[in-house]
Amino acid sequence: YEARYASWSTAQGLGAKIGAFIEGSANFLRAMGLPVSFAIALMSVFVASFAATTLDTACRLQRYVIQELASTFFPKSYEQESEASQLGGWNPVAWLRGKHGATIFAILTAGFIASIPLPGSPWGWDSAGKGGLILWPLFGATNQLLGGLAFLVITFWMWRRNLPVFFVAIPTVFMLLLPGIAMCIELFKPNGWLALRQWHLVIIGLATMGLEIWMIAEALISWPKAKGVLEPALPSLPSTAVLEPQSKEGRSC
Repeated sequence: YEARYASWSTAQGLGAKIGAFIEGSANFLRAMGLPVSFAIALMSVFVASFAATTLDTACRLQRYVIQELASTFFPKSYEQESEASQLGGWNPVAWLRGKHGATIFAILTAGFIASIPLPGSPWGWDSAGKGGLILWPLFGATNQLLGGLAFLVITFWMWRRNLPVFFVAIPTVFMLLLPGIAMCIELFKPNGWLALRQWHLVIIGLATMGLEIWMIAEALISWPKAKGVLEPALPSLPSTAVLEPQSKEGRSC
């Protein structure tokens, strides 16, 4: 512990953090009788697998966001108008509403951000590939706010069904307030993002804070009216939908 966390300098850097996680986890496995080399290799595979699944999940979620935004700001009526114009089938907005176009757009934009150097660094092979660290300071707060949003959805789901919600509402408040307070500190402290003129962090941080305040306000307004009121039912499937044949043993794969 003293070797890894003797000072802030020894704990800084991505390599030091990942190394501490792998070595610490390997020590737990070593206490169970596994060889040290095998335990380190096993935890390294776990970390690599987690990174790979995170990339897949992030790409899929980004594709959903792109499709939702394209469908919201440019509904199908816009596509019909463009088809009558000279654009026809080359309308890029129609591509973003589809899963393939949205996936390609998500991969290209993420790849571009990841490949660029840090602000102030020259373009080159030595400095490229560090773009992911540009938005890294926002990751912790935004990630926790997503957890708070999930708790909020669960709280409303239970509240609509007249179920007790106190054991869910308490962590919801913590998950919404604490990340917001932490982001405000990073924004406005003497050596924070605003003082250092890190405008990309300032803009995204303020936008995130605005969305959080909006979300909390909507929840407070809807809270008195939501108790005991179930969500509207989903529309029924069209009669022309083709159902998969099922055998007597169950659903066919």
